[in-house]
Amino acid sequence: MTSAPLREPAPLALPAPAAALADALAWMRRLLAWQVAVTRQTFGALADDEYRGLYIPDAEAELLCAPDPALPPALVERRADLAAERVALEAAWAAAEEAGHDIPLRRLARLFGLGPFEADVLLLGLAPELDLRFERLYAYIQDDVTRKRPAVDLALRLLVPDPSGRLRARATFDADAPLLRHRLVELVEDGQRHTPRLARFIKLDERVTAELLGQPAMDPQLAPFATAERPAHGLGALVLTAGLADRLRQAWAAHPQGLVLALQGGYGSGRRAVAAALCAEAGVPLVTIDLPRLVAAETLAPAEAACRIAREAALRGAALLLIGADVVLHDEAKGHWRAALLGALDGLEGTCFLAIERPWEARGLLRRAAFLRTELPAPGFGERETIWRERLGGAAPAPADLQALASTFRLSGGQIRDAAAMARSLARWRSGNGAPPTREELLAACRAQSSGRLNTLASKVATSYRWDDIVLPADQVALLREICMQVKHRRTVLERWGFDRRLAMGKGVNVLFAGPSGTGKTMAAEIIAADLGLELYKVDLASMVSKYIGETEKNLDKVFTAAREANALLFFDEADAIFGKRSEVKDAHDRYANIEVGYLLQKMEEYDGVVILATNLRKNLDDAFVRRLHVAIDFPFPEEPDRLRIWRKVFPSEAPLADDVDLAFLARQFKLAGGNIRNIALLAAYLAAEDGTTIGMAHVIRAVKREYQKLGKLVTEAEFGPFTALARAV
Repeated sequence: MTSAPLREPAPLALPAPAAALADALAWMRRLLAWQVAVTRQTFGALADDEYRGLYIPDAEAELLCAPDPALPPALVERRADLAAERVALEAAWAAAEEAGHDIPLRRLARLFGLGPFEADVLLLGLAPELDLRFERLYAYIQDDVTRKRPAVDLALRLLVPDPSGRLRARATFDADAPLLRHRLVELVEDGQRHTPRLARFIKLDERVTAELLGQPAMDPQLAPFATAERPAHGLGALVLTAGLADRLRQAWAAHPQGLVLALQGGYGSGRRAVAAALCAEAGVPLVTIDLPRLVAAETLAPAEAACRIAREAALRGAALLLIGADVVLHDEAKGHWRAALLGALDGLEGTCFLAIERPWEARGLLRRAAFLRTELPAPGFGERETIWRERLGGAAPAPADLQALASTFRLSGGQIRDAAAMARSLARWRSGNGAPPTREELLAACRAQSSGRLNTLASKVATSYRWDDIVLPADQVALLREICMQVKHRRTVLERWGFDRRLAMGKGVNVLFAGPSGTGKTMAAEIIAADLGLELYKVDLASMVSKYIGETEKNLDKVFTAAREANALLFFDEADAIFGKRSEVKDAHDRYANIEVGYLLQKMEEYDGVVILATNLRKNLDDAFVRRLHVAIDFPFPEEPDRLRIWRKVFPSEAPLADDVDLAFLARQFKLAGGNIRNIALLAAYLAAEDGTTIGMAHVIRAVKREYQKLGKLVTEAEFGPFTALARAV
């Protein structure tokens, strides 16, 4: 086998990075040519054997057993010249960098602490990616046509002329050395198990190859779970609470060499926006990793994934944002992920943001990097109004409606963004043009942003009633309207007028409805929810109370948490069953029952939404609860005038009511609550439908009798009067 001398390419007018790479490869070709000469000097005529690399002849075995021959002075001098050329190249590249050019090989060496030998190993592995002739050269020098990639042995012999220095350079390929620790190269076995290190091939990582070629792209292993951006807008473009922007800037500035900043908040709280804004002000890119998807995919081992994430940030000079970090921080089953990620972040030169929902502290898990946690609070009334106005632009409703929207729905900035987009879509669907959203469309969009977890804990109640449907004394109706008024004007009172600073808790609206069954308590709750545009959820108390200690508190905490996410109105019917009076402590059951009551008091005060408690017997409620209520409304049993109004409203206008139906007689004679009257009207309608006639007095009297039977009351002449015989006959 003979080898032709390699011809050097003609000089090209290349940009500095490309010219540096061309010079490096030209030097590598000359170095390999020297190694070819050494091979021919060592093997002599055997080097021309056409079957060389396919078998080992006796003469070659003898050469392998003999001591390494001394190289001729010309080859020694030539190797020294090549070393000097490499030093000159390094000086030229340094000058190019000072002139503002990027030399990827030198940049990688600085980023990962590589020495000259390690940098040349990268160059050795890169060469076949640009010119396949290098594969044939490697096969020739390594005496094996199948060994087309450089082995560790070749790197040591080629790049370290001094045999004693090769032993020290061998440590460069240890697992904790920079080349392997940062996954810059991979040592690939030649198909045999337990291949000696010297025989393993050097393979550049695909991401490192792209970086050296000046064609950086996201690591292919991370690409499905990562994005990279260069943010343009700083913190000034965000709606943040007072002082938060300054605290964030100070945290960034105080720890330029290693900071893990946990941003705590729920969906739409602005964690991603805050991270991007800080990067924009610092002029650095941001790499975002969807951690839950990465962990669930199981395509990368934790240590491998953590290393690649840190390497991507280093290569780009970027900050990191780990979305959904709770998945590894709080789950003990993911402890291996947590250890790997925190270990990688601890050595990161820069900033990593952890987007979390639940509080978490490092507690010594980070040795080098500083750890800070800041909570991104939900926007207040004023901030929500500002965000609504910005998101809706010219489609924003009147100021009063906008204030009511911001006061009623405790949405995050991201939820407002989503709700505004949905409201516009609803408006386009309705009108087919750029018409602004209506109030109903805005309310529907707000409700759509609510969490669905409350559906599993409480029953959603359809809100079909409006103000005209309820029959109550004027004072009670005024109290109901005042409840809506408190919700709609919370921004003015709590924020503008400063009451928010005086109230640590109790910023919600807690209401008591007390009165006999059927007097309109549930209807009133529906009307309030409809007026505010909120969803109404009725809590099943039977499912809340548990005989196991502490379970009742957990269940109620889930309800209040889910209600806060859902922006819902909570309705506790027959609340005295759980909000009852605390008893004298006589045994352990009494003690834990009182603990539950105390816990409920705390949750009621912490909740900033609307809670309605309904009871048939107000005296059964604990006094401590009553003191913490903002509004208490007694629903009286309806007197004759109110019963007449109920009878007139209970039959829909479409219902065929006969002329003989005496509503005044019904209101005067039958002392029934509104719920009972509704039942009677409905049954009378079914009876008439069965007879195929209009709803007559006979149908109504028959329905009254059935309601009396259900209530355990007798049919008496004093009440039924001239219809007594009819009632007794059916």
